[in-house]
Amino acid sequence: MNGEGTMIVKRLPEHSELFNPSKLYASIYASCLSVRTPAGSAETMASKVCHDMEAWLTKKLEVTSADIRRKASEHLAAYHPDAAYMYKNHRKML
Repeated sequence: MNGEGTMIVKRLPEHSELFNPSKLYASIYASCLSVRTPAGSAETMASKVCHDMEAWLTKKLEVTSADIRRKASEHLAAYHPDAAYMYKNHRKML
């Protein structure tokens, strides 16, 4: 199992869904671009974070969307702290 069989429990449980690495990739990529990271570097960081998260999700049947945001931002912080801040706090900035 690589994380794709993990159920992500949303704030509204009726909106829960299976983990989708493409959605995570897109949000990490967007966070990187929002702090003016070159597209190629943003792609690399998003791929690395997705790989890290898939490894973390292995053998987990269910996690919350807050768990995903927290762990993904921790992994992203190792590559780009500013992008990690944007990713972690995007709801607070809207």
